[in-house]
Amino acid sequence: MSEAIKHECGIALIRLLKPLSFYQEKYGTALYGLNKLYLLMEKQHNRGQDGAGIATIKLDVTPGNRYISRYRAMGSTAVSEVFEHVQKKFADIQNIPELFQNAEWLKENISFTGEVLMGHLRYGTHGKNSVENCHPFLRQNNWMSRNLVIAGNFNMTNVDELLEQLFELGQHPKERADTVTVLEKIGHFLDDENQVLFDHFKSEGHSNAEISRLIADNIDVAKILKRSAKTWDGGYTIEGIFGHGDAFVMRDPAGIRPAYYYQDDEVVVVTSERPAIQTAFNIPIEAVKEIKPGHALIIKK
Repeated sequence: MSEAIKHECGIALIRLLKPLSFYQEKYGTALYGLNKLYLLMEKQHNRGQDGAGIATIKLDVTPGNRYISRYRAMGSTAVSEVFEHVQKKFADIQNIPELFQNAEWLKENISFTGEVLMGHLRYGTHGKNSVENCHPFLRQNNWMSRNLVIAGNFNMTNVDELLEQLFELGQHPKERADTVTVLEKIGHFLDDENQVLFDHFKSEGHSNAEISRLIADNIDVAKILKRSAKTWDGGYTIEGIFGHGDAFVMRDPAGIRPAYYYQDDEVVVVTSERPAIQTAFNIPIEAVKEIKPGHALIIKK
């Protein structure tokens, strides 16, 4: 007997296309992105009763300052819990307008005030149910462009085969889960692309500091995703952000898992459900497009 494929899990991705000060001036808050992320997740609440998580990345941060923030929570009230945690970061300054309304100060001093934001709602039909199994997942590195944050709505049917490929690459995944295989596969080809670009720019005589910027500008996201997805078998919508700010959402060739997006000159938004974007941004339904099966939406920094 065949089992119906459920649309488990929900995603949300926001890329702010203007500086945070723009949203402070136009909408009265530099937390515009966080507020919209909360709305998008709340409107897809049916997709995640088991947990939720968010991650944000700040663009163009001075070396030595933290630029990736992540928080995850378990249970049916996880969305509220995640955003309460974020809200506490601003509690001490909410009544100090010269700080709370200063977008540059917020970005420099308070976590989660980034221009690239990711949310995930977990429907835990696969794997253990603990906060460690809640997305987003993070692969960290001291090189900004080697950092990777991913979350998704996916079920890979060939996990053992994918794990075997990681072993052959010399990796040692810490568990047998499709999330780990997806994270490490993209991570491997991200590392590979970084190394190729590093060697190229080094041979041209650039300093390491220059190379770091050049890699971020020239990284081929489409190539990384194509190489990563070559052996994947299953239904997936995967959202990801590289540490320097490139973002993507990719969809399986059969279109088993849904993904929709909207873009204007202020923002790019992706979700699992079309009405979430429509209502959160108050736009007509036809303004929300579908990411075609087998395609990826890539948002370069």
